[in-house]
Formats: sequence, C-alpha cells, structure tokens
Amino acid sequence: MSRWAKLTDGRSGDDYAARFKALADSGMDMHGEARFCAALVPVGARVLDAGCGTGRVMIRLAELGYECVGVDLDESMLAVARREAPGLPWIRADLTEFDPTAAGVPADFDLVVAAGNIFPLLATGTEAAAVGRLATALRPGGLLVAGFGLDEAHLPVPPSIALSEYDAYCAAAGLTLVDHFATWDADPYDGGGYAISVHRR
Repeated sequence: MSRWAKLTDGRSGDDYAARFKALADSGMDMHGEARFCAALVPVGARVLDAGCGTGRVMIRLAELGYECVGVDLDESMLAVARREAPGLPWIRADLTEFDPTAAGVPADFDLVVAAGNIFPLLATGTEAAAVGRLATALRPGGLLVAGFGLDEAHLPVPPSIALSEYDAYCAAAGLTLVDHFATWDADPYDGGGYAISVHRR
C-alpha cells in the first residue's frame, strides 16, 4: 500500500479539490506547474500527468493546447478529474506498473510530469520502479519533471527519498539530469527542502 493510500484511505478527492479551490478563490496562483512545463515543450506536445490527482495541472495544460493523458491510482481523485474534464483521458493505474501501450496510449510522450509529492508518497521501495515505468513512456529526448518535498516542512509524511537517490533512480532508468530548481517559477535549487528535477531520456 502506498504512503498516500495510508494517509488518505483513498477518500480524499473532494476534500483535496475543495482545498485547492479555496486557495484559488483567495487569489493564489495555482498554475505554476503548468507554466513550468509549458516553458519546456511547445504547444501541442504530448504530456503525461503521472499522479494526476484531481487533474488541476493537466486540465490547465490541456487548456493551453497540450495533448494530455492523466494517470492515478486513487479513484476518489480521478472521480473529481473526470467530473471537471470529462473529455480528457484519465487512466486508473499504479505508476510502478503503468504500461502506456497496454492502456491503449502510445509510449512517446514529450514530457512526463509528476507534481505534488508523487515519489515520497509511493509505497516505500517502489520509487525506482515508478521512475523506470515513467522513463519508458518518454520518447527519445523527452523530459521527466518531478517536484517533491525533501523534508518534513514540505511533506505530509516523514521524508522517504533524498534528491541524490532520485537522481540515481533516473540514471539507472537511462535518464540524464538537465537541472534542479527550487520552485515552479524555476528559481535555482539551493539545497532547500523542495526540489523540482528535470531529466532527459
């Protein structure tokens, strides 16, 4: 069982969506992840939102003109995504076993994005498998973007993966580090408790 499932019992979709709606209603910018991704690949590129949750990032990218597919294991989150954007493809699957071809999706994504602490919330010990599966979904030259917390201040659970470990998993999957950033506004990474990593296949 993933750390996310233990934390939420798979029933958090509506509460999660309500929390982000309240933040948006307060005037907070909710589209940093989408802007970051849009700066990396041209409009029309194929994007896989890995751990898409309620679809906040993917729906925005689709609005910007990207060809998007979302995948998540939490049915309560996907129910919100399907309700918000019924015309977009939402796939229920475990990232550690995800096979785009078996799901009827070409494995030639220009960019895979895993935002929202996806890797620290996987089942402990499955991180490398998830990286490997996502790497195979990329076309040659495609990018894997992952943003997640590295300390207790940036996570809802105790830290479970160091940035060096994540980079090692990416290297083992045939990916090359492009850069690390501290924020979705692309501020340089300074060793803090949150990092966004960009790797290329």
